[in-house]
Amino acid sequence: MRMWKVAAVVWAVCLAQSAVAGTMLVLGDSISAGFGLDTSKGWVALLQQRLRDEGYTDRVVNASITGDTSANGRARLEPLLAANTPDLVVLELGGNDGLRGQPPAQLQQNLSWIVDKARESGARVLLLGVPLPPNYGAAYINAFTGVYKQVALDKQIPLVTSFLEGVGGVPELMQADGIHPRVEAQPRLLENVWPTLKPLL
Repeated sequence: MRMWKVAAVVWAVCLAQSAVAGTMLVLGDSISAGFGLDTSKGWVALLQQRLRDEGYTDRVVNASITGDTSANGRARLEPLLAANTPDLVVLELGGNDGLRGQPPAQLQQNLSWIVDKARESGARVLLLGVPLPPNYGAAYINAFTGVYKQVALDKQIPLVTSFLEGVGGVPELMQADGIHPRVEAQPRLLENVWPTLKPLL
């Protein structure tokens, strides 16, 4: 094959790859920001590596900030959408709302607004449900966790019901504060998300 034909084939392959490459925006709090960890070992970094290992060209932008509430995420969303034009938004917020005892109705309003704005920009949304420690009382916990299910139902978006499944409440997987997962828990967090996220790629 002549060199120009080889070059044409390579160029076509590159164009095809760039056409399918997308951007994934992770909008979260300390759990996704990797609080207390080397961020290169956090679950979001592991997600980027998993994508590469499986042949995906998607770029992951981690826009998570420790301490953020759903209101903080709402305030930051539009500039993030404009700057990154994501195809998929992974929404992991609400834990700090709950820890501060904020009204579940306020969380629902903020999450719904974020979903709507992300969709208006052309992005799909994956919602991650975040549990609360048991000391917050059954009534509040039920109302809080019910928000994620209601938003997912109302907006018809996929939901990972419990992002911290198998991690929260397991002492050897949690940092001393009992809130933030240790580095050993990060692969489990990814596995909790991956089955629901992969079909969206």
